[in-house]
Amino acid sequence: MCGISGVWSSNAYDLCRPVIEGMADALAHRGPDDSGIWVDEASGIALGHRRLSILDISPAGHQPMRSAGGRYVLVFNGEIYNHADLRAELEDRRMAPDWRGHSDTETLLAAVEAWGLEKTLKRSIGMFAIAIWDRQDRCLMLARDRIGEKPLYYGWNGRCFFFASDLAALRAHPAFRGEINRDALALLMRLNYIPAPHSIYRGIEKLVPGTYACVRQGERDVRSTPFWSVAEAAANGLEHPFKGTRAEAVERLEVLLKDAVGRQMIADVPLGAFLSGGVDSSTVVALMQAQSTRPVKTFTIGFHETVYNEAIHAQAVAQHLGTDHSEWYVTPQDALDVIPKLPGMFSEPFSDSSQIPTYLVSLLAKRHVSVSLSGDAGDELFGGYDRYASVGAYWTSLSRVPRPVRRLLAHGITTLSGEQWNRFARPVKAFLPTRYSKRDFGSMARKGADALLVDHLEPVYQRAMSHWANPNELVLGGSEPVTALTRPWELRGRAPIHQMMAVDQVSYLPDDILCKVDRAAMAVSLETRVPFLDHRVIEFAWQLPLSYIVRGGVAKWPLREVLARYVPRRLTDRPKMGFAVPIGNWLRGPLRDWAESLLDASRLRQEGFFDPVPIRLKWGEHVSGKANWRYLLWDVLMFESWLEHQTGLRT
Repeated sequence: MCGISGVWSSNAYDLCRPVIEGMADALAHRGPDDSGIWVDEASGIALGHRRLSILDISPAGHQPMRSAGGRYVLVFNGEIYNHADLRAELEDRRMAPDWRGHSDTETLLAAVEAWGLEKTLKRSIGMFAIAIWDRQDRCLMLARDRIGEKPLYYGWNGRCFFFASDLAALRAHPAFRGEINRDALALLMRLNYIPAPHSIYRGIEKLVPGTYACVRQGERDVRSTPFWSVAEAAANGLEHPFKGTRAEAVERLEVLLKDAVGRQMIADVPLGAFLSGGVDSSTVVALMQAQSTRPVKTFTIGFHETVYNEAIHAQAVAQHLGTDHSEWYVTPQDALDVIPKLPGMFSEPFSDSSQIPTYLVSLLAKRHVSVSLSGDAGDELFGGYDRYASVGAYWTSLSRVPRPVRRLLAHGITTLSGEQWNRFARPVKAFLPTRYSKRDFGSMARKGADALLVDHLEPVYQRAMSHWANPNELVLGGSEPVTALTRPWELRGRAPIHQMMAVDQVSYLPDDILCKVDRAAMAVSLETRVPFLDHRVIEFAWQLPLSYIVRGGVAKWPLREVLARYVPRRLTDRPKMGFAVPIGNWLRGPLRDWAESLLDASRLRQEGFFDPVPIRLKWGEHVSGKANWRYLLWDVLMFESWLEHQTGLRT
């Protein structure tokens, strides 16, 4: 894993070596092993790179790297898992250069020189953020992997065009001026993340996954082109479903996953895997161990609070598979100590509180390995989230009720306050499963009332995924842009679960889950890999009939069947647990003074980003125990903490 950065400018000072080195050094956590810069003052372009050596750790893998023919100069963050196959193909066609080493970077450059960028991207299996300077056509090409595992920011800021893996590199350049994007801030309050193409700074965007962009000399327009998309994969899969039996589907899925895992186990440094003991991570670890001649190193963190603890389940799976298992039972103080690090860890504000345990398990893994495989994306591909079933059932039932009747029901629900709904629910909570008893029934009632009045699934799901319901009223001068979640969905009219999985794969998965894992792991210089995101697995998942995905009310059926070939069902068949920490309780306890300082009404008024009234109202209700507004408050706190961390940007 690495960090890339660069500048295009007609001003020579913008390209001076200390400045470019400063940008690259801001990414040292992403690449502590090596650094390099390349500057072409005549063309006004400079590229910077920080390297975490994984494949070909010799100097032959040093970047920036020039192609054998001299036309292209490349900086690259990621891994091309099929690069050996690409090398062999180039050699068979007599299009290969005299290889200097065995890095996938060199393979990538040779492929671009032979086939061009788009064809190379389509042939590549991997995760990547790429910047290539074409010395012949004088254009800068940027590309990002299909699903968005690796970050890439870019855009014009004043006289310079910038790109980087992390906004910290842009802020390190003296010419960069960061104006807060209030529209993006509204999105953060809605979703707890800022979805691509938006970023926290005006004029700076995230490259949309599965696209490449070209910037040409003398032009300020940045034109992007898709080379792969979830929408196309979903449409093709649903139009051409898998025709085999359920048993054949399980067999095919096992073959695909085993190949994906095997490819991602290739590294010249120690490698392991995160293991929670759930279906997804257990499947990845089982397939790793099946292909390894030695015990796979696995890692989990545990909590002394039973409701948050998965370590006992991970231990049981690890013992059955015979892995070399490490666990760390963290204390509340261990977790609390992470919070001051979050603004630096996440270069733009991000408020999914599972960022804390994700960092801790990454810290544990880094003590033993440099690469860790992850079970992320199993839920999005195989219908694993509880919300898919609950929202789908709700919408199916709701759509059968005449609109006038729904309007009356909504009015009846809203006659009671959220506090009253919570009070009525208290006697019932004792009889509910843990994952339901912790929920805020008042908030759920409000969401339900709003959802009664809609005509399509989109606003129902948006409301289910929302934190602040009206962020435009909260963020002063902010106006939410249209996003994948709010525009008409590509799969409108399809089964509700298909619609929700598709929108999650283009928004929640890349911009929340993958962002969280990348930033938390990179903070400790750990590379993470996600076998479920091999695009062949994604495309096959979309071919599976819905009756194969969910069977007998149980989601992820084919994945469970694959896992059952390696691990007894009794070890993994249990209710899904979130990767969570007790943020709500901490805000009433050890974090109360910290939060009170950041949420001070006069401070909020002076900064001018938020209307303090609703924030102070929810803060008062939360600390008094009248309501649990942990997620909404964490959104504001993470922005305020980030803002405080960015000296000189509090305007």
